[in-house]
Amino acid sequence: MFPADETGSAEGRTAMTNATVRSVFVVGPDKNIKLMLTYPMTTGRNFDEILRVIDSMQLTAKHKVATPVNWQQGEDVIIVPAVSNEDAEKVYPDGWETVKPYLRKVKQPG
Repeated sequence: MFPADETGSAEGRTAMTNATVRSVFVVGPDKNIKLMLTYPMTTGRNFDEILRVIDSMQLTAKHKVATPVNWQQGEDVIIVPAVSNEDAEKVYPDGWETVKPYLRKVKQPG
């Protein structure tokens, strides 16, 4: 991807005017973009972060949980607010930790 003000083809451009940004798009099974990350040419892409986000999105889709900042596989997750306590009791019979009324932490499922 080039800056919006860059016109024409690559012919005649210098390294400075040919500087691209690197974008990563994650497209879900519903064919909608779920994630966009854009890095300048001078910065490498963080594949560990991309994989972490994909793991998080798959976990969320399957178990109705959210992942906190810097979450890694196997760490506690958050029961999404859309899941009532009554429904959560069925899914998490061992219980959860209530940090705030809207913030319930539980061991990562399955």
